[in-house]
Amino acid sequence: MIELDKSNDGLWTVTLNRPDKANSLTHAMLTELADIAEAATEARALVLTGRGKAFSAGMDLEAAQSGLPTDPVWERLSGALTALPCLTIAALNGTVAGGAMGMVLACDLRLAVPGTKAFYPVMKLGFLPQPSDPERLARLIGPSRARMILMAGQKIDTDTALHWGLFDRLAEPDALLSTARDLATDALAATPDHAARIKHLCRP
Repeated sequence: MIELDKSNDGLWTVTLNRPDKANSLTHAMLTELADIAEAATEARALVLTGRGKAFSAGMDLEAAQSGLPTDPVWERLSGALTALPCLTIAALNGTVAGGAMGMVLACDLRLAVPGTKAFYPVMKLGFLPQPSDPERLARLIGPSRARMILMAGQKIDTDTALHWGLFDRLAEPDALLSTARDLATDALAATPDHAARIKHLCRP
């Protein structure tokens, strides 16, 4: 349910491939994603995307009864993505919801196709967000807007997400991955050390 493609120039493309379930995340999927993120120190750029109409509906609700909402694998994944020295890009092929927001917030850049929505219904479902997600979200769009998502349960449409800075750029579906690759061009051409040093200088 997770696909990994490694190009010759160092671009790793990770694809969530469970479209029949809106790419909802199981423990096995999260573990595989975290394994890939921890191994991606050799990548020059990493793109995270999905198949189907949604990037991810978040946690597989059938797995909620098994303790997945509080499993450390969520933080392991987002922490590994944040720690990567290369450029990381979330290429959202559709709506991102719930716990899937964590890996998206952990990326350096976020692209989205028109019609993509973002929401994190922890208040409604009675869960807590993963520990690092509120801080990353507030740092990206501001604390009041973070509360709009986490506390008021608002679904943020594409234009609003772009205006707030939650999304950095839009791309048509057939150009989503090529746009991500274009944004990664300079990072792919740079030495890993040079890219890592510039990324470090850009950290808030």
